[in-house]
Amino acid sequence: MIHPDTELRAVNPQIGLGVFATRFIPMGTITYADDALEIRIPGDSPLHDDPRYRPIIEKYAHLDENNVWTISWDIARYVNHCCHCNTITTAYGFEIAIRDIQPGEQITDEYALFEPNCEMELLCDHPDCRKRIRPDDIERYGDLWDAQIRAALAHFRHVPQPLLPYLEEPILSELNHYLETGEGYRSVRTLACLQRAAAD
Repeated sequence: MIHPDTELRAVNPQIGLGVFATRFIPMGTITYADDALEIRIPGDSPLHDDPRYRPIIEKYAHLDENNVWTISWDIARYVNHCCHCNTITTAYGFEIAIRDIQPGEQITDEYALFEPNCEMELLCDHPDCRKRIRPDDIERYGDLWDAQIRAALAHFRHVPQPLLPYLEEPILSELNHYLETGEGYRSVRTLACLQRAAAD
């Protein structure tokens, strides 16, 4: 589920649609939660070989640690990649704003965390865009991404969290333990390892 203060807009003819903030979203805010309404497609589903559905799965779905592909039921599936993203996927089943997001700003994410075995070209308009996602991105950038998440989580309990009710136990307990003690942080490297194991 995408944050409620967002809307779908056209970006440009090359990228197509994107998700934009309609109000200020502060650093540390959950911008997306993996909720019970998401569309789940098992890794062995015949839909992966169906020419009607394969392109949709490849474009909009991401792989989880249980070898299940997930397509968001709402406009979250239109969140685009940016090499200087303002939100990032955590290993807690949600995405978090890693800096303040202004009204009218596009919500962007880091696609390398969605499927660690894939390679794909990027449509990022930054001069230092990586140009491609590669399987070794998690090794190259994992420490940076974890540092960004930890910095954002430091604000977690001080900002409005409209998506907090959609976090499930025991993830919520694990997150609260980290927020209270600073111990037991769930790294994005762990998430990537689980995804790779499920895909093998």
